[in-house]
Amino acid sequence: MHLSVLLAFAAALAVAVALPGPGIFAVVSCAIGRGFREALALIGGIILGDLIYFSLAVFGMAALARSMGEFFIVVKFAGAAYLIWLGVKLWRQRPSGSAMGASEVPASPQRGYRRSLLGGFLVTIGNPKTIGFYAGLLPTFIDLDRLSASDALAMGVIVVLVVGFIPALYAAAAARSRRFLDSPQRLTLLNRTAGTMMIGAGLTVASR
Repeated sequence: MHLSVLLAFAAALAVAVALPGPGIFAVVSCAIGRGFREALALIGGIILGDLIYFSLAVFGMAALARSMGEFFIVVKFAGAAYLIWLGVKLWRQRPSGSAMGASEVPASPQRGYRRSLLGGFLVTIGNPKTIGFYAGLLPTFIDLDRLSASDALAMGVIVVLVVGFIPALYAAAAARSRRFLDSPQRLTLLNRTAGTMMIGAGLTVASR
């Protein structure tokens, strides 16, 4: 595979990832409300979902992804409900102490990371835009019937890097804003802003 093809694929994927959508909204609101580390866990779930759809396209099962029917609807609404639930929790959260202390150190870190990982996965699996990219746009870059194992590996690495790096930039910028909050009142406002974004992301997923 020519390097130009890989670069074109990376550029198209970067544009698709960078455009604000449910995934980016979820990452930003998670970083604001729960901190950078949990946002990274959520990004890990997004990467996993992207890799699944990429693999389906590579192995010629894109039609299956497009025609999951009722199962896709169930997954989509499960992901939307999860985002809305997280948004409501942020709205109801009562901060105490500093912004760092209230959000960067959850009571059960491992549980929080697993929850965020699952959230990112559900957002991606239930996002029609992700299916459309890998099932519709990916075949325009390369003949998937002639894709070698090394080519598939190279493109998979690109998926991991692009889908991981760009949302991480959003998360870092959002999490940095917490450092300027030194009062429970301001943190409450930020949590409710993040909660509103999370609920909006859930409603967006449900409406598509």
